[in-house]
Amino acid sequence: MMHKFEIYRDKAGEYRVRFKYNSEIMFSTEGYSSKSSAQNAIESIKKNGPNAPIEDNS
Repeated sequence: MMHKFEIYRDKAGEYRVRFKYNSEIMFSTEGYSSKSSAQNAIESIKKNGPNAPIEDNS
């Protein structure tokens, strides 16, 4: 698979989500205290991401 979400634990023990495309990390989330919160973040990104507006602040 060329792209995927990964849930992992950081050095502080929090759960984080990162999105990888061709093994390159495209973005990662804030830390969550529970794995279920990290899973909810993935579902929110999948649901709301495709329709999110683009804000160009350049």
